[in-house]
Amino acid sequence: MKIAFVLYDQFTALDLVGPYEVIARWPGAEVHFVATGPDPVRADAGLVVSPSSTLDSLTAPDLVLVPGSGNPMPVLNDKALLAWVRHVSQHATWMASVCTGASIYATAGILAGRRATTHWAFRDVLASMDVNVCPGRVVFDEPFVSSAGVSAGIDLALALTGRVHGPTVAEAIQLVIEYDPQPPFDAGAPHKASNQVMRAAGTLLAAAASP
Repeated sequence: MKIAFVLYDQFTALDLVGPYEVIARWPGAEVHFVATGPDPVRADAGLVVSPSSTLDSLTAPDLVLVPGSGNPMPVLNDKALLAWVRHVSQHATWMASVCTGASIYATAGILAGRRATTHWAFRDVLASMDVNVCPGRVVFDEPFVSSAGVSAGIDLALALTGRVHGPTVAEAIQLVIEYDPQPPFDAGAPHKASNQVMRAAGTLLAAAASP
């Protein structure tokens, strides 16, 4: 299976790397890191990833995974990427997005009226793009599958593994990567966070979105 992990300037690293750690372990996985050109791409927190393919060289992936970004609006003007997304969506078996990555599909015009999720702070924006936004951590509307913010990409990858390869493979990969979340704090969703924490989170998000 040809798997395209999409790179673009200012993507969020864990949106990409979390699902990669799961999906790259699939039987028969052929992993490609795809970008508009051959130059290294910098994530929003500074991690640099080198593409292995370009939009021109990989035109028929079976699975596409688009990460989100702390500054999600600039990539929506990337006409070459949007055209590629529209093209590959005609034949891909799965189109996956993490966090704000769903907005790339929406802007490409292939998510209208579909169910999808995204980062809690981006739900209203995605809803304004004619997407039926759901609050779930992972949402399937085949061939699309989307996840909430950042860390939820691991959940998406495991859920998709279960769909493609069955629960035993999914659980084996979960065990191999020792994904057994036991967070030291219980503030991972807005309804669990105090007002003080919500204000602090808002400050962090605003800083990430600054040019």
